[in-house]
Amino acid sequence: MPDTRAYGAYRTGGLWVAVGISLGAVLVGSALALLAMLEYDERCAHGMVQGPGRLLRTRDRAFPPATVCEFERGEVSSLGGSWLPEALLWAALTVLVVCLFAALVADWFEPRPGGPLVEPRTRAERVGRTGAAFLVTGSLFLLLYALAGWELLAGPSSACSAGGGWGSLPPRTLEYSFFPPQATCQYRSGKTAFLTPGWLSSLTAFAALPALAAGTGFVLAWRRRREERRGAGRPAAPAEERSHKLP
Repeated sequence: MPDTRAYGAYRTGGLWVAVGISLGAVLVGSALALLAMLEYDERCAHGMVQGPGRLLRTRDRAFPPATVCEFERGEVSSLGGSWLPEALLWAALTVLVVCLFAALVADWFEPRPGGPLVEPRTRAERVGRTGAAFLVTGSLFLLLYALAGWELLAGPSSACSAGGGWGSLPPRTLEYSFFPPQATCQYRSGKTAFLTPGWLSSLTAFAALPALAAGTGFVLAWRRRREERRGAGRPAAPAEERSHKLP
């Protein structure tokens, strides 16, 4: 008969609710900001966006997503660069990061039952919960890594020319790294550029952290469950033998 003894575990339901709400806010807000970026640079170039002085250049910002038009005496941005949407997106992202790590790290510990923040939970349940968290966070990291670094996996020394149909004038790969997945490409003109957008490379590196936290919790839960099952499988010592061991 399996051991169903319950141990203490921190209550993380509220943290996961906060993670879900903040994640939804980040996704919806980022989607609206990305829509506002469409053709914003062309509107600046054609004088449809008024700015202080002459237009110098435009650039895209990763987070909050925004197209920034740089004028002589200041900048004008799309929706994601306005102070209110920017503040809300940063606040939602902060809540998401803090609550996610707090929920994942809480699964590392096994406090004494009885406190208001502690609930009973079997070790089999802990293995299931931490395993599900590790599966989700690990899959997200692998997906981002595949998007950011598939050229590196195809051939690191020729990553810049992978799948591009460059013919006899492919760009050179000057240097590369597998973590974060990135390569520096040099074109025939001598210009250099990154193979992967910087924001995607940084996001991939960041996604490794919750996967690592969830993986640590899963390993700890699995080891505790294994020790519990080993202890349950040992035959109990006879009563006389136990009485001799008592001081």
